[in-house]
Amino acid sequence: MKINSQLLEFAKNMRTNATDAEHLMWQILRARGFMDLKFRRQHVIAPYIVDFYCHEIGLVIELDGSQHGTDDAVEYDAERTKFLEALGLKVVRYWNHEVLGNTEVVLEHLWEVCCELKVNK
Repeated sequence: MKINSQLLEFAKNMRTNATDAEHLMWQILRARGFMDLKFRRQHVIAPYIVDFYCHEIGLVIELDGSQHGTDDAVEYDAERTKFLEALGLKVVRYWNHEVLGNTEVVLEHLWEVCCELKVNK
C-alpha cells in the first residue's frame, strides 16, 4: 500500500521540529538503546503519524502536550487509539511534563509494558 506523500512529508517535518519531551525520549529509544528494541519516530500508520513505534512488539508510544487535554483532543485521541488497537497494537501515552520531570517513572512503566509485550509475542 502506497503511503500518502503529504503524510510522509509531514512526518519528516515533525521529526525536525520535535518537542523537548520527544527529543529526550528519542535519545533514550534510538539505536536500540532501550531493551534492545528498534523504535522509529514520527512513524506513519495511515491515516496517522505516531510519535514512536516498535514493530517488533507492536508498541506505539504517544507523548502528549497540554493541547491533548481539551474535550475535542481527548475524543480524537480515543478514536485514534481505538483504530491502532484494532490493528493489534498496544498504545501507551505519557504527558510531556511526565517525560521531562519524572523520566525514571515513565521508563519504569515503559519497561513493564515492553516486557509484557515481549512475553506475549
